[in-house]
Amino acid sequence: MAEHRSMQRGALLDAARSLLSEGGTEALTFPALAERTGLARSSVYEYFRSRAAVVEELCAVDFPVWAAEIEAAMERAQSPEAKIEAYVRSQLGLVGDRRHRAVVAISASELDAGAREKIRAAHGGLVAMIVEALSGLGHAEPRLAAMLLQGVVDAAVRRIELGAAEDPVVVTEAAVAMALRGVRG
Repeated sequence: MAEHRSMQRGALLDAARSLLSEGGTEALTFPALAERTGLARSSVYEYFRSRAAVVEELCAVDFPVWAAEIEAAMERAQSPEAKIEAYVRSQLGLVGDRRHRAVVAISASELDAGAREKIRAAHGGLVAMIVEALSGLGHAEPRLAAMLLQGVVDAAVRRIELGAAEDPVVVTEAAVAMALRGVRG
């Protein structure tokens, strides 16, 4: 029985990822979740008491996974500059991934404090790695530079998500170049 429950919970989370990546947070409704999974709406409430609870669980499950992927890419890099490049490239490389799209949709939405805290914690680990790399380059304001660098990454993510005129590769290369030139500043 427990196994069946965990399968249904997994199916609900997967449906939530799809809904979020297709239509943003507005698309994530209990009727839509019920329809996608073939469960009764009342059953959806047995697993999650609210949309915020669904979002919080997705954050808890998905955020650490892709944070770990970015961290691994940074750890493979030898120099501080290579770590910064890995940070930018690996985040932009995740853009096509449904889990990432769901997380981006979530980040843009109204979240309760619990979900926001989970996102901040996962992000915090990544930012700490970047601050360390920037310190390694002798940056005078590594925390500030880390926040600005993330702004460049976020803008590039949005550009790729929108299916802008440029190829994602072009956006990625421009973001990497801007990041590396900027952090040397």
